[in-house]
Amino acid sequence: MAKQAISVTLDAGNVTWLKGRAGAAGFRSVSELLDRLVSAARASGRVGPARSVVGTIDIDSADPLLEKADAAVRAMFEPSLGRPLVVREARPEGRPRRRVAKKRRD
Repeated sequence: MAKQAISVTLDAGNVTWLKGRAGAAGFRSVSELLDRLVSAARASGRVGPARSVVGTIDIDSADPLLEKADAAVRAMFEPSLGRPLVVREARPEGRPRRRVAKKRRD
């Protein structure tokens, strides 16, 4: 299927999240991630408002007060620090520089 470019305006935090998800999932770009998200949503056949997240978290019955939660999160977080992360600095805002033509030497 042919692809078509579009312009999407998102909150800066959402753009950051999308870039992180695209990198973590091994996609080439945010566009590829968005294309797959939309394809999956269309394939699911679900139509209507967003679902609630109520009841989507299971608390371990062995630790109902979450006393061991810090250790569990640390155990997942520490290995993630070893994964590569692509970071690009934002371009400085302002007017673009004018190019100065170089003088030719004869």
